[in-house]
Amino acid sequence: MVIYMCGIVTICNYQKDIRSYHDKLMQMNQLLNNRGPDESGEYVSKHCMMAHKRLAIIDLNNGQQPMHYSYHDKDYHITYNGEIYNMIDIKNQLISEGYRFYTMSDTEVIIVAYIAYKEQCLNLFEGIFAFVIDDGEKLFMARDQLGVKPLFYYLDNKETIVIASEIKSILCFIGKAIVDQRGIKELLGLGPSLTPGHTIYKNIYSLRAGYYMYYQKHVYMHQYFMLAEKEHTDSIDETIYKVRKYVTESIQHQLLSDVSVTSMLSGGLDSSILSAIAYQYKQPLSTYSITYEDQDKYFKAYDYQTTQDDRYINDMIHMYPTKHHQIILKQQDLIESLEEALRARDMPGMADIDSSFLLFSKEIAKTHKVCLSGECADEIFGGYPWFYKEELYNQPYFPWMREIDLKMDLFHEKIKAFNIKDYVMNAYQQSLSEIATTDKKKQLIYLNIQWFMQTLLTRTDSQTMHSSIEVRVPFANTTLLQYLYNMPYEYMFYNNEEKGILRAAFKDVLPPSIIHRKKNPYPKTHSPIYLELIEKN
Repeated sequence: MVIYMCGIVTICNYQKDIRSYHDKLMQMNQLLNNRGPDESGEYVSKHCMMAHKRLAIIDLNNGQQPMHYSYHDKDYHITYNGEIYNMIDIKNQLISEGYRFYTMSDTEVIIVAYIAYKEQCLNLFEGIFAFVIDDGEKLFMARDQLGVKPLFYYLDNKETIVIASEIKSILCFIGKAIVDQRGIKELLGLGPSLTPGHTIYKNIYSLRAGYYMYYQKHVYMHQYFMLAEKEHTDSIDETIYKVRKYVTESIQHQLLSDVSVTSMLSGGLDSSILSAIAYQYKQPLSTYSITYEDQDKYFKAYDYQTTQDDRYINDMIHMYPTKHHQIILKQQDLIESLEEALRARDMPGMADIDSSFLLFSKEIAKTHKVCLSGECADEIFGGYPWFYKEELYNQPYFPWMREIDLKMDLFHEKIKAFNIKDYVMNAYQQSLSEIATTDKKKQLIYLNIQWFMQTLLTRTDSQTMHSSIEVRVPFANTTLLQYLYNMPYEYMFYNNEEKGILRAAFKDVLPPSIIHRKKNPYPKTHSPIYLELIEKN
């Protein structure tokens, strides 16, 4: 089996010869080298060119891309980033229908499934993916249901479409970066989140999670995955059982690799569950945590970060003796990595949260290519305060925003003239109009997976792939999400605890201290030295 965690680039125009763009294609692909330092590939024709950078995870000696497949005298080419967990089942189905396979690659499974079922193939895929297929007449591109893998595109006025895993490659093609008034509203009003499908750059878009797109002369876009309203008939005990089943199965699927797999371990509920389950299937298991120099000296608890991680990590490694690595970051290194983290993300993001995560990723990359993360659990299990604080979930704009009027007052008069607050309010109402429900829990889950989750997945992908490691997020699972979406609100807060249903599902595999530990965010430095260094720089 061949799996790709990589970078992809495509340039296409079915109305004119584009081979003069070949040098540009190579430049664009080179910008993605960190995403795939193990191997490069390209495909060039009169109307379509593809390039690929590969980070080898499985079947390390095979699986070159872009991949070609011929069927009934028609040629297909694909460039792909991702992993299809159920590829064996799909492959067997296709073989039973008469299709032939020549590799052990999930890339080949995708292209043959598309030949067999066209866009309906997406309903079969369980995994994370972003891919582009050329059949000589049209392009088909798609992104996984929850948007774990990125895919950006640009369509110029000469009907040339440019597609890439990162915005920087598209900016290379265009030759300039334009942030127009809408981009400013996105950045200053919604940032670091972005309206689904948009970037801050003029005419550069992100294919939305759960969407596919066709391109010939124009684009046609369609949503293939959406949450469905269903009656939840399971009892609380049945629900606890199924939550455990779905989470465990997702972790098992994502342990698949021909290189060693590690896990981030903060001592919080989510990462501890991942590490506990992974330890049962992958031994020896290495785990990694992050902290900052002099954190003990300067740490001060507040409402959302009530404790440090060390005690809880020690409880975990006492119960599961992993080979644990604590990464201690220096304040100066945080400062010096701010620009690199911004370049990795291709836009302003989360400042030291990004730079610290970049440094953390680089340390993990010294010994591992694959790492598990507990990201995305809070968005679907109700781990954030806005799931249970009425003053937050009832405010007339995104519940994670604070003091929006105070923020607007900080802007220059020319920026205030853009009416950014109205833009934010309209974006909020537009998102709510996309789902036909007044159920507050369902609205919150939808808003979180469309906005907050995408922000964190963007951070994760940009910083880890820049460091040449693949991070897997088992909680970003469509079966689990669909089940939780229809689960009663009171189940979510079983035993009157945030994420109570998840705590109940894994209470026998974790130390009691962690089962009842309050949600704490990704750790920030508390050192005043960091602020002093910011002022100096």
